[in-house]
Amino acid sequence: MKRNRKAKILATLGPASATPERIEALFDAGADIFRLNFSHAGHDEFRRLVAVIRAIEARKARPIGILADLQGPKLRIGTFQNGPITLAPDAPFRLDLDPAPGDGRRCCLPHPEIFAAIAPGAGLLLDDGRLSLKVEACGPDFAETRVIAGGPLSDHKGVNVPNVTLPISALTAKDAADLEAALDAGADWIALSFVQRPEDVIQLKERIKGRARIMSKLEKPAAIDHLDAIVALSDAIMVARGDLGVECPPETVPILQKRMLKAARQAGRPVVVATQMLESMIRAPVPTRAEASDVATAIYDGADAVMLSAETAAGSYPVEAVTMMDRIVTTIEADPLYRTGLEATRPAPDETLADAIGAAARQVAQTLELAAIVTFTASGATTLRTARERPPTPMLCLTTSVRVARQMALVWGATPEIVPELFTVDDMEKVALRTAKARGFAAEGQSVVITAGMPFGISGTTNILRVATIA
Repeated sequence: MKRNRKAKILATLGPASATPERIEALFDAGADIFRLNFSHAGHDEFRRLVAVIRAIEARKARPIGILADLQGPKLRIGTFQNGPITLAPDAPFRLDLDPAPGDGRRCCLPHPEIFAAIAPGAGLLLDDGRLSLKVEACGPDFAETRVIAGGPLSDHKGVNVPNVTLPISALTAKDAADLEAALDAGADWIALSFVQRPEDVIQLKERIKGRARIMSKLEKPAAIDHLDAIVALSDAIMVARGDLGVECPPETVPILQKRMLKAARQAGRPVVVATQMLESMIRAPVPTRAEASDVATAIYDGADAVMLSAETAAGSYPVEAVTMMDRIVTTIEADPLYRTGLEATRPAPDETLADAIGAAARQVAQTLELAAIVTFTASGATTLRTARERPPTPMLCLTTSVRVARQMALVWGATPEIVPELFTVDDMEKVALRTAKARGFAAEGQSVVITAGMPFGISGTTNILRVATIA
C-alpha cells in the first residue's frame, strides 16, 4: 500500500479498537504505527495485539510499527474515609505519609520524594490541574498547603509538581517488567514517560541494548532545560501535551511544541505531536475546526507523525478519527504554503558524508523532477538523514532488516520495504528500480535517485548517489 502523504499517523489501541477487524480497518484508514499503552494493557493483551498486528502486516505486505508506551512513575494521592471531598478556596489542607484514609483536612501522599523536593512557596496540582495548592510549610514527611483553586477530590487522583525536578527515575519496577514483555513480543519503539533528565534516557538505553528504538515523551517542564541533550540521546521524541499542559501555563504549550519540533528536526530525530488532537471525536463523528487547525499546525511545522489517543482507544468513532486525520494531513501537504514553510525551516546539513549525500539526493530529485528517492539502509540512518531534508519527492526505504523496516514506518516520507541481501551496485540498482515500479513509485521511462553505502549491510557508510531509469 502506498500512502499519498508524508507525515504518519500513530493510533492508540484500546477497548474501542482491540479486535482484529477494527485494527485492520484503522490500518486501511491510514494508521501507520500502533501505540499499545501499558497504563491499561497487561502482558497477555499486549502479546495478543502484537500478534494481530503482525498478521495484518503479513496480509497487507507493508511493515507496521508498534510503539510500547511505558506508564512511568504515576504520582497519586491516597484514599478518603467517607468518599469524595470538596476543597474550598483558601482552606488549609495537609498532605503526609500517613496511610490512614483522609478527610477534608488531610490525605496521604505516598511519595516521600515529593516532600524531599518541594519547599515553601511551591505549587502542587491535583486531578490533572483542576485543583491547585500552595505549600506553606513542609518537612520530610508532610506538607501544609493552602488551597488556591478548589473543587471535588476523590481517591487516587494524580499529583503534578510544576517547576520541580523530582529525584525519581522515569523507569519504575512495573516499567522494567513491561519493557521486557514488550521487547520479547517484538515492539519496535519504546516510549519512555515523564523524562526529566538525560540520565533517564541513558538508563533505558542500557536496558534495551539496541533491541528497540527509544521515544522520549517530553511532558515535564524539567525536560525542557535539557532538551538538546535528551533529543540527542533519543531515537525520537513525543510532544506529550497532556501532562505538559498541566504543569505549564496553557499559553506556553504552543511555544514549547515549536521548540521541541525545531530541536528534533535539527537533530534529525522523528518527532510525534500527541494529545487531544481530535479530542471531540471521542464522542462526535467530526472534529471541531480548532482541532483540525491544531493538526494542521503540527503538519505545517514538519512533524513526522501525529497521534490519536482516546480517539481510537476508547472513542465511539475510531476509524472515522483516523480517516479524518488522514484527510487533514493530506490536504495540508497539498497546500503550497506547506512546502514553502518546510523549505524555509530546513536545517543545514551536518558536515558528514551521510548528510551531504542526503542533501544531494533531495536536490537532484527536485532539479531533475525524478519520480522517487530510493534509500538503501542497514540501520535506518540513511533514511533518517534523507527524511531530515523533507524532500518533496516520494521516498522508498529499502532494507534487509524487518525490524528496521517497521521502525521506519514512523519516519516522515519513508515507505519501508524489505528486500533480500545485496552484494553489488548493479544488484542494488535492479532492486531499486524493480521495487519502485512494483510499488507504484515510478513507471517505465522514469528515473529515480538511489542512495546507499558500500560495503552493503554496514551501518553508517552512506557514500553512494546514483540516478537510474526504468527501461
